[in-house]
Amino acid sequence: MAYQQPAPPNMMSQQQLWDIFQRIDRDRSGAINCIELQSALSNGTWTPFNPETVRLMVGMFDRNQTGEKGTIDFNEFQELWRYITNWQNTFRIRALTNFGYRLSDAFYNLLIRKFDRQGKGSIFFDDFIQACVMLQTLTAAFAQHDTQRNGWITINYETFLSIVFNTAVNK
Repeated sequence: MAYQQPAPPNMMSQQQLWDIFQRIDRDRSGAINCIELQSALSNGTWTPFNPETVRLMVGMFDRNQTGEKGTIDFNEFQELWRYITNWQNTFRIRALTNFGYRLSDAFYNLLIRKFDRQGKGSIFFDDFIQACVMLQTLTAAFAQHDTQRNGWITINYETFLSIVFNTAVNK
């Protein structure tokens, strides 16, 4: 689910989430076990999710304890989906902070809206990389005019347009 999943359940139709649930529920038991969930999760590095992390998540959301221990039904899956998606968004924002960007929550929300191809409140990993490349390119162009290195520049409108249109991202 890491970077591949499009949105939390409150922004996705029940049918879309049900379709995802059914694809994960390979044995058609009506519940997802740890092995099925692990095979569906992606951590963004082309390696499987840590089995212990999967076990802990299933245990955390297996609230109704119907069926065998270590499975989650569709309602519990919806809660797990929301939980993972919230962590994804937090991870993305912190990743930008680790790259040295100190931006407002409003700007991070703007980035998500800008790079959210499906209009569902989250972005795919490749779109996240595109946002990072664009930020880096625009930051470098800004830095050329920030001679005092204080985060402020004074430029005219045409210079601003030239900066935007001359960035490598927009060529």
